[in-house]
Amino acid sequence: TYKLCLLDQLIPSPYGPVILFFSPDARLGRSDVPAKLELLKRSLSTTLARFYPLAGNLKDELTIDCDDEGAYYAEARVDCSLSEFLAHPDLLLLCKFLPIDLVQKETYSGTRAANIQANIFECGGIAIGICITHKILDGAAFGTFLKGWSSAARGDEAVIPDFSAASLFPTEDLWLRETSAVAWGSSLKKGKPITRRFLFDASAIATLKAKAKGSDSKCPTGVESVSAFIWQRYMAAATERRNGIQRPSILTNLVNLRKRIEPPQSDCSLGNILWISSAKSSSNMDRSLRALVNEVKRSISRIDSHFVEQLRGANRSSRIMESLKEMSSAGATEDGADHLGISSWCKLGFNEVDFGWGKPVWVSSYGVSGPVFVNLMILADTREGDGIEAW
Repeated sequence: TYKLCLLDQLIPSPYGPVILFFSPDARLGRSDVPAKLELLKRSLSTTLARFYPLAGNLKDELTIDCDDEGAYYAEARVDCSLSEFLAHPDLLLLCKFLPIDLVQKETYSGTRAANIQANIFECGGIAIGICITHKILDGAAFGTFLKGWSSAARGDEAVIPDFSAASLFPTEDLWLRETSAVAWGSSLKKGKPITRRFLFDASAIATLKAKAKGSDSKCPTGVESVSAFIWQRYMAAATERRNGIQRPSILTNLVNLRKRIEPPQSDCSLGNILWISSAKSSSNMDRSLRALVNEVKRSISRIDSHFVEQLRGANRSSRIMESLKEMSSAGATEDGADHLGISSWCKLGFNEVDFGWGKPVWVSSYGVSGPVFVNLMILADTREGDGIEAW
């Protein structure tokens, strides 16, 4: 069995789905598809031997049963060309490219840790739908797995994962799982969502950065600027819906801790090595873009090496409880608070994945229509790398 680390218990969602779309070879069309699929399966098998917990199944809230039975793998045919689909992608159809149903269940016990579906378009294009357990892979670790898989396919140097997270953040019971569930419960609401995709090109991001730039002359990042802008519009829409009555609002971000640990950890470290930052805007605060960017930056800057040391120290239980209480109490006021959660895929290498036939033309999340957590947003790099898609 593979034991989860303490911070793995923070994540309420069991899977993090990603879909990679690859164009066909214009000269070969569909003729090389069988060879590509065989390469995918062979290199996946090699990669799972190195990332061995992903060859197991979800046993319970604390462990992965490493039974070495491998990943669930399926193939599907798509009755259109890739270019037709990408011209006007139907976000609700994207779930069909995934190997499992992601509408939340009471338990995922017995489900494979890794689930892959190769979707073959009429033109020979391929979309690879990947659902790997979020219990042991955060976004950065997922990027490491994709890098390892694609490197194995190309015959390049092997990517060797680091499994030290359980020793960095050890756990013996489910206390954080139960405590974080209470904290998330005040913020994450289940409902019937509507999925939308917004594209911020390089020009739009430059405009947002210029508007958000503070007197310290330090320009915010694209992720900070887009996060603050969407938060601003989210609050404005919520206020309009309540006939002009403003409520407090919380913006949470998942923050990678690998470079905030002393000494810094490798990008190949597996696990959910992350924490949650909470930016807050009370009903009477300045809600200009510049003010919101500053609040986002402040909330993330608080998660520094000293904070991480507290998460690992002798009094980690009380420090963790205190941090989660801050998040939950902000949403437990008499009038409540609006919550928007952000997870960023930017700069994690998803767009650099190359199995030997080129990088993906699109990397996507998926649209859902069933009851799931709402008011959550994913930020992803555009193919060119200078824009951001917000889901």
